[in-house]
Order: sequence, then C-alpha cells, then structure tokens
Amino acid sequence: MDLHWLKPLLGRPSPFTTVYLDVTRADAAGEAEAADRWKAVRRQLERDGAPAHVLDEIGDLVATPTGVRGPHGRVIVSDAESVVVDRVLAEPPAQSHAVYGPVPALLPAIRAADQTVSYLLVEVDRNGADLTWATGGSVRTAGGPEVETVEGGHDDVHKTREGGLDRRSQTRAEDSWQRNAEAVAAVLDKRVSERCPDVVLLTGDGRAVGLVRDAVAQHVSEVLVDVPGGARGEGVKQEVFDARVAEALSGFRGRRRAAVLDRFRQAQGRGEGAVTALDDVLEVLRRGQVSELVLHVDALSQGLSDRELWVGEEPLQLATSADDLAAIGVSEGARRLAADVALVRAAIGQDAGLTFAENGSVDLVDGVGAVLRWSDGSTPSEAVPTQSADQARLRTVI
Repeated sequence: MDLHWLKPLLGRPSPFTTVYLDVTRADAAGEAEAADRWKAVRRQLERDGAPAHVLDEIGDLVATPTGVRGPHGRVIVSDAESVVVDRVLAEPPAQSHAVYGPVPALLPAIRAADQTVSYLLVEVDRNGADLTWATGGSVRTAGGPEVETVEGGHDDVHKTREGGLDRRSQTRAEDSWQRNAEAVAAVLDKRVSERCPDVVLLTGDGRAVGLVRDAVAQHVSEVLVDVPGGARGEGVKQEVFDARVAEALSGFRGRRRAAVLDRFRQAQGRGEGAVTALDDVLEVLRRGQVSELVLHVDALSQGLSDRELWVGEEPLQLATSADDLAAIGVSEGARRLAADVALVRAAIGQDAGLTFAENGSVDLVDGVGAVLRWSDGSTPSEAVPTQSADQARLRTVI
C-alpha cells in the first residue's frame, strides 16, 4: 500500500485535527444524516479546543458531496493552520469520530486505505473513450470526478451488413476502428506513465476493447484488467457494473498484498532481504532500507499501540529509549510517540509502503517486519538470532 498521500503531513505544525466521517448520501435523508454526523463531531472538537477557522474549513469540505455512490467514508486531516489531507475511503467508519492532538490519528485511515485502490476507468467505443480517474471503491473522489474524453478522429466507423456488396466501406470502417483505438492507446500510455494508477479498468464495446488492449504499451498492459458490462454513454446496468468494478478492485488488493507477503517469505527463507522483531525493524528504518513495512493486523490494537518509542524531529530518528536515541546523535527535540505511529511516520519518511498481514500468512516477531530495498553486512539477519532479537523475543511470534 502506497503511503505517499500522507507525506504532506510530515513537518507540518501541530496540533492536528483528524476527522473520520461516514459521508454516505443515498438520498435527501442521507444528506441530512451526513450533516448531523459532522455537527456532532464538530461539537466534540470544539470542546477539545480545535480552532474555529480549521473547523470552518473542514465544514465547508464536508458540505460538498463527494459524488460517490453507495456507502463510503472520508478522512480529513488539518494541521494548526489548514487542511492538508482530504481523502475518500472505500468503507465508512463504524462510527464517525475525530481526534485533536499533537499528532494526526492516522492508523484508522491507513487500515481503511488498505482497501483503497487508485485506478483509471476506461470506457471505450469505436470512436474513442472516456477516462475517469478514481480512488477507492467507486468512480469518484473528494471534489467530484475527473474525466477526460479521447476522440479518435476517424468517424467512418459503420460497416454495411455482413455479406453486403460494399466491401470498401467495410474496410474503411475497420481501419477507422483501428486508428481510433490507437489514438486511445497513445493517450493511455502517456497518462499511465504520468500518474501511475494501481490498475486500469477497461470496459465498453467488445471489439474496441480488444483493439485498445492490443495497442497499449507493455507498462499499461501489465496493469490492465477487463471489466465487462460498462459502456460509453447510456445503457449501463449501473449496479451490476459497480459490483464488477468492486470485484476487480478486490482481486487487485488481494494480489497486491499476496505479492508483498510472498517477497517477505522468500527473503526470510534466504536469510536476507527481510527482517522481523521491533528492534531490527527500527534499525533498518533508521537506515532508510525499508521498501515495505509489514504489520500484523492485530498489532495496531494489541501490542504496538500499547508501546512507545522515542523519536526526534526527523521521521527516521527513532529508538526504544532516550539513551538509544542520543546514541544516534539526537540530542534535541526528543519525545515519546506511540510505537505504531512512529513506525508509520518512519515508513512515510523513506517512501516505503505498508502491508497488513493476516493470521498465519507470515511469521512476525512483535507483530512487525520489513521487506528491504538493500542490505549489507551490518544489516540484521533473519538467518540467526541477532544482537537485537534474542531467543526470548524470537518466541513472540504472531
């Protein structure tokens, strides 16, 4: 899971206001319910001391519908001055709530974001395509849809009835389909290179879908998934198509998680390229070696959330004690931070991803592990107990 959307929060002035809302608006009644949820959360934040100008800005954002169909949530994070993060969540929170404090309360958002996929929906016909950028479980994001229309420019797309006499018009039509598909593919190649969506969903006219699929470059083909039932224009059975989109996204999430955990298991088997146990993970985080932080799904509520780490002003400055922090040269700005928050902060600081591991999927000491970008002779090894992972702690595997 990519955490880049949280990076703007690094270095921002505290205190932070973090809001989690169920913003589902199924009908007029749903509109009123969403407004009432915000009012209740705002009253809580006012009692906690959140500044009025920040609450007014958040209120203005909440009043703007996301355009998302079906149940969904929204996380909004403000620093001391203004909103920094505004993101749609594929699933609404069980209960709308907010936190005002010295650090943003990000873990519920990160857990929800594990269900989120950034994707490009491509609806094609024989003239061109509509490209809709989306994040989450539906084809909308906060602020409304972002849609781009691509027209191929070749409008001779109608063939005569099969067996008719005008073979020349049939040939022209097929040539137009091909050229229009190539025009769509050229735009896709460029947009996917520029914006790197997790997955590209392709739907629409069957012949056009095949032509576009054959014309795109390899980097697009690698993330391309066919989703039947969509169309450019009217005539779509929207509920059926939305279910197929949700199924495609769920499949992608499963493959994404499985790929990371498979890398972790293979690296553990080799005795290099992955570490587990809190002390060893702290060591590789400090060195900027982490490609993907791996957390057990229960570690956020059991274990890590009950522990504290010492951190400095920079994300990669973290240790289990003040003395250990001083040993790496941090003499000023040291403070305690919840272990789960400190780990995620360090992962964000080195552009690492985050993957949650279910029960029995991998062996994690202390509920935490890491897949590494690189390793050297001083990197903690999983082949034998290290100086930081002694025999007693190696038995604490979940």
